[in-house]
Formats: sequence, C-alpha cells, structure tokens
Amino acid sequence: MTDILVERHWDKALSDADMHAVLQSAGECLGIHRVNWHGSRLSADGHELFCHFSAADAESVRLALSQPGSPRGRVWAGTVHDAPDVSKDELAKASVVVVRNFDKPTPIEEIEAAEQSGASCLVTHQVERLRTYLSADGQRTISLYRAPDAESVRLALQAAGIPAERVWAFRLFGG
Repeated sequence: MTDILVERHWDKALSDADMHAVLQSAGECLGIHRVNWHGSRLSADGHELFCHFSAADAESVRLALSQPGSPRGRVWAGTVHDAPDVSKDELAKASVVVVRNFDKPTPIEEIEAAEQSGASCLVTHQVERLRTYLSADGQRTISLYRAPDAESVRLALQAAGIPAERVWAFRLFGG
C-alpha cells in the first residue's frame, strides 16, 4: 500500500455536519476501491481539506473520491516522516498545517536540517513539527505542527527563513 495525500479547496465552507456527510458518503466507495482512510484535517475556516489515505495507487483514491459536488483537488503519492519519538497521542495534538513547494526534488533530510537550523525560532514561538508528508517527486510537503495558533507557526517559520505556501489551523476528523 502507498500513502496517498489529497488536498481540496471548497468554495463554500464546510461545517462539521457537512464534513461528516462527506465522510459518510465516501465510505462505501473507499471500500470498493480498497482505500484506507487515515484521517482528514479541515481548516478552521472550512475551505481547505487535507486527507491521508493508503491505497494501491493514487488513481484508486481519485476514483473513490469522485462524488458529485466535490472538488477534484490535488491527489499525490508520498511518504510519511514523523519527528523523532513522536507518539500517537502527541500527533493527535497537532493543530496547524504548513504547505510547502520546492523548485527541485528535496530529500527529507535537507528539509529537516533547514528546520533544525532554525530550531530556536520554533522554540521561541512554542512551535513543534510532528509529521511531514513528502511527495514522491520530493517537490511538495505538508507538515503538521503543534502550536498555539497558525500565526505562531507563520512567525516562527519566517524568523527561521523557512518559506511556506500556506499555513492554516485545522480540526481533525478520524485518524
């Protein structure tokens, strides 16, 4: 099984009830296409959604998620990299998503080294990276952080010289 990540943007904000309805309607299709769901993160404003699945391939997830009224989104294969000694309980405390893009393939070691060099900025803002999803081509990451709020993460990354495409707080569903 391969880790498959899905990013979607909803023009109309999803409420918690909407999110539960989306998850319920996808359930049967996930089973048909042999897709395992590991959790979804819905932005605080209800417009951004990031989901983690495992499946034979990305196409299986695309097929399972094609439902009327749902945005297609970005579907990509990747790998999961947890910070050292992060427990499942600690991972459940993540509250902020950071999306980054790279011009060229970038190994996870280089990404982690850049963050380590700015570690004092993260500590100052009470920000801790718990998990990073790295695209198979090495040009995109989504990281989960534990922090007081999204602005703390923005400030810490900016002070550390680490660029970010988007930073947003989320609510966890499943996982």
